[in-house]
Amino acid sequence: MGKQPKSAISPTRQDDYPEWYQQVIKASDMAERSPVRGCMVIKPWGYALWENIVQAMDAMFKETGVKNAYFPLFIPLSFMQKEADHVEGFAKECAVVTHHRLEKNERGELVPAGALTEPLVVRPTSETIIADAFSKWINSYRDLPIVLNQWGNVVRWEMRTRIFLRTSEFLWQEGHTAHASREEAWERTMMMLDIYARLAEEYLAMPVFKGRKTAAERFPGAVDTLCIEAMMQDRKALQAGTSHFLGQNFARASDIKFQSAEEREEYAWTTSWGASTRLIGGVIMTHGDDDGIILPPRVASAQVVLLPIFKKEDERQAVMAYTESLAKELKACRYNDRPITVEVDPRDIGGARGWEWIKKGIPLRIEIGSREIRENAVFLGRRDKPHHERVALKREAFVAEIPGILDDIQNTLFARALSYRTENTVTIADKGDFYDYFTPRNLEKPEIHGGFARSGWCGDAACEARIKEDLTVTIRCLPFDAGEPAGRCISCGKPGQHHAVFAKAY
Repeated sequence: MGKQPKSAISPTRQDDYPEWYQQVIKASDMAERSPVRGCMVIKPWGYALWENIVQAMDAMFKETGVKNAYFPLFIPLSFMQKEADHVEGFAKECAVVTHHRLEKNERGELVPAGALTEPLVVRPTSETIIADAFSKWINSYRDLPIVLNQWGNVVRWEMRTRIFLRTSEFLWQEGHTAHASREEAWERTMMMLDIYARLAEEYLAMPVFKGRKTAAERFPGAVDTLCIEAMMQDRKALQAGTSHFLGQNFARASDIKFQSAEEREEYAWTTSWGASTRLIGGVIMTHGDDDGIILPPRVASAQVVLLPIFKKEDERQAVMAYTESLAKELKACRYNDRPITVEVDPRDIGGARGWEWIKKGIPLRIEIGSREIRENAVFLGRRDKPHHERVALKREAFVAEIPGILDDIQNTLFARALSYRTENTVTIADKGDFYDYFTPRNLEKPEIHGGFARSGWCGDAACEARIKEDLTVTIRCLPFDAGEPAGRCISCGKPGQHHAVFAKAY
């Protein structure tokens, strides 16, 4: 038996998945913890990934008529109280500003001063303040629809935090729309869910289930919440995007009325939808291996790194000239309707340099030395290949083929993730089998369990709550692709009203 190659990340995914995740982020230099509790500093390599995700999403939004706007970070407390379910859902996560300046006390310490007449909530989400604006902007059916999106940050005072997945402050987009009819608002709700699914699958190479949330998992104040759910490599679910049909709840709370074509006064129908830097965590946990992250080429922080190698100082000038010339050629190429992004790393730090880029997950590593110059070639390593095998290619062929190579990596990552999800998704009809499936195989590693279970549910919230209490398993969605009959409820045995996807989740 051959010797197992040593991995760059310790512990491995199998040894300690949560700690592996933290170490991968550190090794890739994507982000680090901030001195502020539960917050993160997103470093350039991580932020470039987010920028590419933003660019892809923003383009898809605008194709459907969305316009970008910006609303205040601070929300009057009275606004949060307008919609009862909304305030109840977010109350425990709200950060509140009560003073507007600092003064020194008798001991010379800075203390809050200047109490505000009304406290301000640092936005956990913007439905209430945007609804207030809509109530001023909308008078007639001619003012509708309004279809806006906001790129910004929000604050939710989380008790347990994990970089990218759940932090007290995170970056996101939140879309908000107002419509004259229920049908139009529902169409927009579905449209945005489809965009999130397209982003996840075509750009992040992350297969998702599309479906509806149960009432217990619904966005506070919404009539209906739709979602995409992805499987991570510890077989937990990650909610990767949500689209909410708000009905007329926020319109009634904020008095968003309009005069219809029939000259009747009616309440508008509203929606909201959002995705966040949590998607970066999803990319890491969907594709990463025990040597670091693996970035899908369509959103990668950079797609190619050139690594010039000179064993003797007198080789440096020729190798660097060849490298810079190749970099210029590659930057003139286009992939996914954008110029290819190229890094050049001339540092003379031996093998550590290549391993740094492996851990950072860059799709292609190109080594260039005197031999490559003589043969007019490149030495190519693909991050998606096992053991980082490398091959020699003629320079002209490589430049011509690079879009196809990147596409092949993108497709390979998606196929690999889809295969993993398929292998770890089962249909279960027996309650005993269901409980066994979600019972940890190793009590010291509670995160290692079955995966996704597709089972029947009677629709009773008590059954849903019982499973959550017993197994920390929730209904991730009622999938749109259910197809077969629901069968019997996996909890109580009564006839199933819904086909549900159950899983443990982040």
